[in-house]
Amino acid sequence: MLKSREFQARLKRRAARIGLGVPPDLMEALETYLALLLLWNQKINLTALSYQSNPDETIDRLLLEPLVAARVLPFSSGRLLDIGSGGGSPAIPLRLAVGEGLEVVLVESKTRKAAFLREAVRHLGLSNVSVESSRFEELLTRPDLHEAHDAVSIRAVRIEPRTLAGFQAFLKPGGRLLLFQAAGKEASTPTALPFEVEAAIPLVDSLSSRLLILRKRQPAIASSHSARSAEVFHVEH
Repeated sequence: MLKSREFQARLKRRAARIGLGVPPDLMEALETYLALLLLWNQKINLTALSYQSNPDETIDRLLLEPLVAARVLPFSSGRLLDIGSGGGSPAIPLRLAVGEGLEVVLVESKTRKAAFLREAVRHLGLSNVSVESSRFEELLTRPDLHEAHDAVSIRAVRIEPRTLAGFQAFLKPGGRLLLFQAAGKEASTPTALPFEVEAAIPLVDSLSSRLLILRKRQPAIASSHSARSAEVFHVEH
């Protein structure tokens, strides 16, 4: 399991490589989260990453990617819907970094993973964080969730145009879709969908990962955007 001093030194070192500082209270919360994740991972498959055999990749993927995302998000409050939350990353570290002004709904269809998420929320004492144990398609039938979120986040799944169209139903006009993408998993964005690319942000160089931020178009200006492709802005660390 985690050795606190070794973990904190490694996290500081990995964060410094990409220009991040991690405050002591955030570091403690991230350690608590990762320790709980590794403990539960011995019984259920929450992540394929192994801290014992590859601690740097585990820290980079599960903790540093969300911390970079938190630093560059164009908002610090509002409501985030995280699809396919699994072991809780990126949503839980992101929420820890942003703070309680960000209300988070974790969506996980697998019962045992949802149970872990609830335990992590309880263990970390996170306010304004809830868990929905269902598929996101089932949530589309709930009018209270339609256009109720400032952002939707997702990682580690193949994104099809029809899926993107479903995600937009949860977003307010002008809301953001946050796609955490691994190397080689870049998704195309058909101009017929109600999104424009707001930014493509490198996350962790060692992983060649990025955060693609798509902005839901305002109804009044959707037609003016449909005739042209959106620009992609690259933001350096």
